Amino acid sequence: MGVFSRLSDILKSNINDLLDKAEDPEKMVKQIIIDMQKELTIATQNLGKAKASERLAQKKMDDAVKVSQSWESKAKAALSQGNQEMAKQALAKKVKADEDVAAYTEMYQSICTQTEAIEDQVEVLKSKLDEAKSRQAMLIARSQMADTRKALAKSQGGFDGASALEKFDRMEEKIQRKEAEADAFAEIGGNDDELVESFDQIEKDAKVDAELARLMAEMNGGAAE
Repeated sequence: MGVFSRLSDILKSNINDLLDKAEDPEKMVKQIIIDMQKELTIATQNLGKAKASERLAQKKMDDAVKVSQSWESKAKAALSQGNQEMAKQALAKKVKADEDVAAYTEMYQSICTQTEAIEDQVEVLKSKLDEAKSRQAMLIARSQMADTRKALAKSQGGFDGASALEKFDRMEEKIQRKEAEADAFAEIGGNDDELVESFDQIEKDAKVDAELARLMAEMNGGAAE
């Protein structure tokens, strides 16, 4: 049926092929779900229309059967009164009613067959939709994992481990030189302190010697007087 041409395409499609062609697999998976839900809605609406047509055809068929039975009863009543002419007229009406019964029966059976086909397609679509929904989370997770692995592989591909280690070695050498320079300056700084202390001590000693000479001079001078 024409209304199910797109539905048939979706049901027959290979999801993996669609994902391969899609720029964004996650969006594609979600779009597939949306499309299938739309088709299910359309199919369900058409099923409702088909069932309504089926009920209408059945009513017309039943009404035609009742008309046929009614004319047959009238023909019998006419015969029971010996009126063959009226019986023949009633039977002529019955024949016409029987033709309607046959036509409506054929129409009813055809509609029933189509309704069953639509109903089967609706059930198939429901099953496929349920399956797609259950696989949606898994497919999206796989897509995200693939993106992560791809990004990681790219970052590793552009990363030179040997070069990085060489840079660390050079940095360590620089730090070692800085540490050695710091130790040297500290050592030099310590020697200056000792030198300053030595000069201070000399100055103190000189002052003491001067004071000693002064006292000795004063004492000697005092003794001479």
